[in-house]
Amino acid sequence: MNTFFKALNDPTRREILELLNSGDLTAGEIANHFKITRPSISHHLDLLKQAGLVVCVRKGQFQKYSINTTVFDEILKWMMQFK
Repeated sequence: MNTFFKALNDPTRREILELLNSGDLTAGEIANHFKITRPSISHHLDLLKQAGLVVCVRKGQFQKYSINTTVFDEILKWMMQFK
């Protein structure tokens, strides 16, 4: 869970999640929304994958990224116990 919160601590990663909330995207499509290098975007995507926040599925020659809603459901369930 600590990895989850560390991943969300960065504004670029939060923005990537907001983009993916609208639908699946390739790394290139995600990178087009930012003024940082593609290797930097790849690094952010790797950290999001490690935290379990996104999943990546190969479709032909492309890898499509999407939000892993299961992790968000688990975190919300955990947080609700403190309500």
